[in-house]
Amino acid sequence: MALDQLPLVPAAEALFPDGVGSVHGRVARQSTPGSRERQTRAAGVALRAGAAADTLGRVIVLTRLARAWPGPPPRPLFSGLDLAIARGEIVAILGESGSGKSTVLNLIAGLDRPDEGEVAVDGVVLSSLDDDARTRFRRERVGFVFQAFHVLPYLDVAHNVALPLALNGVRDASRDARVAALLDAVGLADRASSMPRELSGGELQRVAIARALVHAPAVVLADEPTGNLDPRTAATIVALLRDTIKASGATGVIVTHSHAAAAIADRVLVLTPDGLVPTQA
Repeated sequence: MALDQLPLVPAAEALFPDGVGSVHGRVARQSTPGSRERQTRAAGVALRAGAAADTLGRVIVLTRLARAWPGPPPRPLFSGLDLAIARGEIVAILGESGSGKSTVLNLIAGLDRPDEGEVAVDGVVLSSLDDDARTRFRRERVGFVFQAFHVLPYLDVAHNVALPLALNGVRDASRDARVAALLDAVGLADRASSMPRELSGGELQRVAIARALVHAPAVVLADEPTGNLDPRTAATIVALLRDTIKASGATGVIVTHSHAAAAIADRVLVLTPDGLVPTQA
């Protein structure tokens, strides 16, 4: 079902049983003049609490991964792929269209399974989880930023940002504080009650970034986050993405065609059939 075909009232009532006006009213009251620095600092503290790693400080460990498109005959994407990413590190992955960049993100998120190898994220070996556990894992520990934004058209900005918290059952005052802090951090404190149709592309991606970080994920995955933006807006968005991930203490993985977008990363890798190769952005 397309996003614009989703039912308005039942979905909103199910996610926000205390009322669809419950979040943005309190967010507006919390986003008073002079609150930006305080709330941004609070967001960093809250988000860092969710970023964990193994004893070596590695949040993402990919070991000897192989994946092929199903045939007949199967078309290999990559094999022997190894990658370890530390807590707080941002890694960008470049590659040609069809090389499997988005597949790597899907494997990290547990949306796909490798043909060979092992994926461990935030200390959890994903192959040990059934489908329900993988869904809970994603909701709690992974944030997503997509090229097409995927902002729900029937929810205002504040409720879009609050969505991961609602899915995780967070409905106390901390939800509103986190939403307010993240909207402040991305420069949208005054747009909490705006609907998506009232926003520009750059503003929609800011909403997506806030939503990706609001539930304090260990990992933020961004799939072509500037693909639908003009160059000037894209530069602003990737800088914001870098700054908010770094402030949160989360680990970031960005897949992109854009060398300019990749330049914000601590490491830039190119995906080849034989794995990931270091390069300069």
